[in-house]
Amino acid sequence: MNWNKRKYNIITMLLITLTAVTLSACNKDDIYRQPDASGKNKPGPVTNVKVTNYNGAAVVKYDLPTDQDLLYVVANYNIRDGASREIKSSYFFDTLRLEGFHDSKEYTVTLKAVTRSNIASDPVTVVVHPDTPYYALIRKSLKIGSDYGGINIQATNIAKNAIAINTLTIDPVTGNFAIANENYTNLAAINYSLRGYRPEPTKFGVYISDRYGNISDTMVVTVTPGYEEVLNKRNFFPYLMPSDAVIGYGGVVQNMWDGNITEDNSANAWQTTIGTSQRLMQCSFGIGRSYTLTHFMMYFRDYGANNPKNFTIYGANVDNPADATTPGGVPQGTQSGDWICLGNFRVPDPPSGLPQGQTNAADRAYVNNGIDFSMPAGIPPVKYIRIVVKDTWFGLDYTIIREVTFSGIPQ
Repeated sequence: MNWNKRKYNIITMLLITLTAVTLSACNKDDIYRQPDASGKNKPGPVTNVKVTNYNGAAVVKYDLPTDQDLLYVVANYNIRDGASREIKSSYFFDTLRLEGFHDSKEYTVTLKAVTRSNIASDPVTVVVHPDTPYYALIRKSLKIGSDYGGINIQATNIAKNAIAINTLTIDPVTGNFAIANENYTNLAAINYSLRGYRPEPTKFGVYISDRYGNISDTMVVTVTPGYEEVLNKRNFFPYLMPSDAVIGYGGVVQNMWDGNITEDNSANAWQTTIGTSQRLMQCSFGIGRSYTLTHFMMYFRDYGANNPKNFTIYGANVDNPADATTPGGVPQGTQSGDWICLGNFRVPDPPSGLPQGQTNAADRAYVNNGIDFSMPAGIPPVKYIRIVVKDTWFGLDYTIIREVTFSGIPQ
């Protein structure tokens, strides 16, 4: 027992000694690593400054001064009249990226080295000349044309910069332009339509802005939107065909026109299941009369899983069309019995750019709020519609669509 007690005491003392030594080492190390903020000397300036210009930006590379208490290098510059920026770079780096310039012209940048005591060096000035900013390039590519119920806007954004496309219309009260729509996007190929306007000459203005507050000049056009009307869903009816998908979870086809764009309060969507044998993920229904379809809004649950990724719209303009094999992805105009392919469509990738299977709140809001798809020009009128989901985001053999709203020209 005495031996065990002595052994216990020896081990305890060793542990206490080891802990004390470790703490002492840590304290010395911490003291050694504390930045010296007591220096009063002005640091040397940066030297050997080199500039590389980019679209709306410039990269400044330099040699750091040798002062031991150097903390960072700061750049101050104007991006346009009345707007300045300050960018800092740690002493670990020798480069500053300056962004947000409004024009492609010369700008003066002031560089200072700063110590831990917040003492700045003498300033060094350098001139940069950024290339044309991306928002201005996008403005040059801007095209505005007439569309059914409104206008179509197209532009090219090769760098996939985050910009806003701002559309103006005349306020009937003030008689002046006012914001009618703001479309925030980073898509490379921008192509969308604004609807809800009468088929009469209407003045529109469109300009581009970026995250630095830069604003392009405004393109002003007078456009006469084409006539269209929203199809009355009360006239829709199921037209169940042998080749249509098996309904799952109570998701009958008429759920797509019940006016519920969510699944709240026990609302349901069109949902399919595999069934006893695999069929195309498709449904067929009548729309009450003959229309030339112009566009449609489709509402989805989310990205990923069994939500549609690529799908095809068929139509038939005869009474009581016969069933036929209508695969997704065939060329527009392909005739299959009474059915003709009106177009192929792809759900846009998540706006966030996240990898497949990952989404954020903005992505979910985008699909939940409905996506507008334009029908190709020159398609024939139809009385019946067939939706064929070619594939889903996760490659599943069953699918779901919450709601669909068609617009068109009555025949």
